[in-house]
Formats: sequence, structure tokens, C-alpha cells
Amino acid sequence: MTHSAESDPLVVGLVGAGGISQVHAAAWKQLGAHVLVHSLAGAEELAARHDLEVVGSLDELLARAEIVDIVTPTHTHEQIALAAVAAGRNIVCEKPLTLSAEATRRVHAAAVRAGVQIYPAHVVRYMAPYMRAKAAVDAGRIGTVAVARFFREGSSPADGTWFQNEAQSGGVIMDLMLHDLDQARWICGEVETVYAVQNPPSVDGISPPFVSAHVSLTHVGGAISHIHATWGAIGTVFKTGFSLAGDRGVLEYSSLENTGLVLEAQGHEQGDLTIPEAAVRESPYLTELRDFAESFRSGRPARVSAEDGAMAVYLAQAAQRSLSTGQVVTMAELAQQRTSDPDSAHQAQEETA
Repeated sequence: MTHSAESDPLVVGLVGAGGISQVHAAAWKQLGAHVLVHSLAGAEELAARHDLEVVGSLDELLARAEIVDIVTPTHTHEQIALAAVAAGRNIVCEKPLTLSAEATRRVHAAAVRAGVQIYPAHVVRYMAPYMRAKAAVDAGRIGTVAVARFFREGSSPADGTWFQNEAQSGGVIMDLMLHDLDQARWICGEVETVYAVQNPPSVDGISPPFVSAHVSLTHVGGAISHIHATWGAIGTVFKTGFSLAGDRGVLEYSSLENTGLVLEAQGHEQGDLTIPEAAVRESPYLTELRDFAESFRSGRPARVSAEDGAMAVYLAQAAQRSLSTGQVVTMAELAQQRTSDPDSAHQAQEETA
């Protein structure tokens, strides 16, 4: 669906009223959107806090909104996305797009047929340290990346909630680690193999509330990424960061430090790429949703594509397969499945951008 004029306000349908809906609602309002909200619980409170309009059904929201923003529990994404596609609405979907490669293919095939744009909310691509790291690597500031390390840790959401049920959340890898799987592919290139371990292990599809997972990726070209994600004890301070080591230097970032992104490289002063985090004032959620809104209006690609969202799901599913088998998983196995589907979004992504 397109606007009749650039000055027309966006009409956004927010589906869901949980934690992430708060930052999405605030960002859409800053962009001047009229925001409708529908949720099984919490819609009135969210609407009162952010001056939104509550609608009584998903059908009403789909009839009135031009953009549908899905911020519901992960296991509901596929059903809602397919309904939005059927209504011809462009979509923003909180990560992960779906819980499986098969569901992702179904959503993408439907979007391709309907000519609908769909963007996954990979907000880390809009966070300053990661953006600058990507630009620095692309510019050759540290040479060819050999080893990359990413970490993400926070207070567990899983103790007695839907997050603990892996059929609903995908567990710590699909949920918490997904951002860093995407970053590893974005910065270091396409992935060839995946190996994963988790401690403690899940039992009968139920994730431990406090759990750590480690995934190792080998990339085309030889780079290796090590990714660590932890749902820690209640009250654990959220922290994230990375180290990128190339043959000419190292880029490092930690949210625990107030130094921003630090470069150590041949021919450069140590601090010449230091970016104080305090200097970056705009919320990355606002930056992200502005990019999506402009893409919907103009038809130009956003910084993150539906294909990127799909690949993050494929990587997480490969890691889950590695956990269950104890073996290294090759992405060629999943790629063969994808290319065997004539409606695959991988083959037709340019049609949806």
C-alpha cells in the first residue's frame, strides 16, 4: 500500500502491547504516525501512555492500517504476517520473523506473490557501534577479518513465561542470540558451517530459565565467528559487545565501557575511531522505523531486508539442529531446501524491495 502524498501521515497498526511495543509506539509517534493498537491484553494502557487508538479486532486494524507492526510473541508472527499479506499491507515484524525456515518460506512466498514489503526489526543494525564497525570493516580499516566475537547477556525473561517454551520462543539462540547471528553474517559474510553448544541443555522443549549458548560460525572467505548469549539471573545487567580481529587491526566495543567503538590498527592513532556512546542521541528504534517508513513510501530497500531476516532464522535453526545432533551443520543443507522452493524469497527478494 502506498501513500497518496509524501505529506500524508502514516497509519500504523501495532499488533501487540508487550514490552517491545513501548519503544515501537514511541518511535512511530515521533515520526508523526497515527497509531492503531490491537492486543489481547494491555492495549488500553499502551494507548493511554502513547496517545494511540485502540481497535477491537485484527480485521479492523488490517482494514485501516497501511503498515502493520507485529510485536507479539514469536509463535504468533507467521499467522499475523500472513493475514497482513492477504490484506495487502506492508509489514514490520519484530525478530525473529518466524520460528522456522519452513514458516519463513511460507511468509516470504506469500509476500512475493502479493507485492508486499516486509522488514524484520533487527534494531542492532541501527545501533551506532555496530553501524560504524560494519562501515570500518567494509572500508578495510582492519584488513580482512579473521576472528569475530560477539556477546549478549541479560536478565532472563524465561522463568515461567512463554520464552521458556521453545515451541513459542525458539529459546535463547532464536530469541536473544539472533541479533548477533545477523551481525556476524552482516559484517563477516555468508556462513558455511554452524556448531552450537548450550548449558544447561533444554529438556522436552523447555529452556532452562538461566542458560548460556555458544555458537561458532565459519564464513565464506575463512573468517570465524564465536557468539555467546546468556539469559542470566533475574536482575543481571544487560550487556553486549564485540571484538573484530583482522590482519591489520582490531575493532572492539563493549556496552560496559563508555568509550564507544575503539580501533587499534596499523597506520592509525588508537583512538581515531572512538565514538562516545553519549554523543549518539537518537533512539535506534526511531532510526530503524524511520528507515522502514521511508522505504515503504519510496520503494527503496531498507538497511535490513526480508532476506536478512530469513537468513537469521536459518542460522538459528542450523544452530538448533547442531544442538540436537551434536554435529556441525552446513548451511548448504538449508540452502538446498530454499532453492528447491520456486517461491523462495531468496530467489525473489528483489521483487519485494
